[in-house]
Amino acid sequence: MPESVINLFYLIAAALFIFGLKGLTHPRTAVRGNLLGSLGMLIAIVVTLLDHRIIDFRIIIAGLIVGGFVGILFAYLTPMTEMPQVVAIFNGFGGGASALAVGAALEEALKGGFVEEISIQFTTAAALSGLIGGLSFTGSAIAFLKLQGWISDRPLLLPGRHFMNATLLILCLALSGWLIAQPDTSIGFWAMFGVAALLGIMLVIPIGGADMPVVIALLNSYSGLAAAGHGWVLNNSVLIIAGSLVGAAGFILTAIMSRAMNRSLANIMFAAVGAEVATAEDSEEVYATVKSTSPDEVAMMLDAARRVIVVPGYGLAVAQAQYALRDLCDELTSRNVEVEFGIHPVAGRMPGHMNVLLAEANIPYEVLKDLDEINPTFGQADVVLVVGANDVVNPLARESDPSIPIVGMPILNVDYARSVVVIKRSLSPGFAGIANPLFAADNALMMFSDAKDAAIQLLEALKEM
Repeated sequence: MPESVINLFYLIAAALFIFGLKGLTHPRTAVRGNLLGSLGMLIAIVVTLLDHRIIDFRIIIAGLIVGGFVGILFAYLTPMTEMPQVVAIFNGFGGGASALAVGAALEEALKGGFVEEISIQFTTAAALSGLIGGLSFTGSAIAFLKLQGWISDRPLLLPGRHFMNATLLILCLALSGWLIAQPDTSIGFWAMFGVAALLGIMLVIPIGGADMPVVIALLNSYSGLAAAGHGWVLNNSVLIIAGSLVGAAGFILTAIMSRAMNRSLANIMFAAVGAEVATAEDSEEVYATVKSTSPDEVAMMLDAARRVIVVPGYGLAVAQAQYALRDLCDELTSRNVEVEFGIHPVAGRMPGHMNVLLAEANIPYEVLKDLDEINPTFGQADVVLVVGANDVVNPLARESDPSIPIVGMPILNVDYARSVVVIKRSLSPGFAGIANPLFAADNALMMFSDAKDAAIQLLEALKEM
């Protein structure tokens, strides 16, 4: 296929990537955006396969079949609660694949393959892709294991970890310099890839589960940069554009999430939030005045209310309670109760997690309000239902004590409402590892239950009135 035709199709694919990202900015256009991006990737893959440099289609077709099968399994079998784990493992695969493909291109170039000359651009891009790809591969694997619960999600603080990380980074840079200065051997590349992989483990192990979504967003951007470096190695324009888009989107998402928690990226990466968990003695003192309630009592409060705000959290996602909650809200709406949802930017595991769950249950997007929109109105709410949320409604965030991990984080001001009902299975702390005085507030009641069971019980109690 002529090079001009290949570049034309690559340009079309790149444009579809951009329009696809644009579509993903709103729920109404998200499906169309996803389809546009998928079409762009299909065009890029087909054109690449038709390129004269692809000589053995058997392995390519086998990879497409196996990869497609695994992708279908992930799509159909993975619950929404585990979507961050899927993103993490895909990040790792993307970064690792880019690094390994660059290593293969380097080996091919050393044998006198399709690259006529190993230039400074080639070796610099290869070093960048190998370093970032190796780091994102193992870092994403650790993030996956933490979120999946296969290793502890608490920070593992190794002595002298900052010194070890700095040493590993310097070693990576030195090996990269060797690769650029001595491009006649691939030893420097593979050694650097191995050290970068170790650095990825060392960087993510000390980070707690609460901050893992931010880490995943950052690693997502790393995998994009690794792909862009791969594109520079192969002089492939669509790979450079796609990698740059992923890298930029990942950095933007990282910044949004950091701002939502009012913390710097350095604090998230190195402060080890969640390493200390509230002791039983501390929690007992905070929760001395906790008042529990029953479904019948809460149903009476909801029946008398004119405005109810629902604040969902990770507990709702774990219990898959969105459908039962929708039925409860439909019943309240039929009784002329105004129902709205207050969505914190980092509620659940990733931005948009709660929005997707609730949209999945056909809850109107118009009643989903973000933090800035809903916060000034909590004072006019008769009842606030906190369903499985913890840290995002913790009033300790307003304190000035720097020892409190969530100090300064914007929270949903649910304690300003007339009455607050917290649906939670226990008084256990959230990811930040601290007690929540909201649970013992004068205007708060605790309904100890699974979120789905609680919504069903409340609906039944309401219908009996």
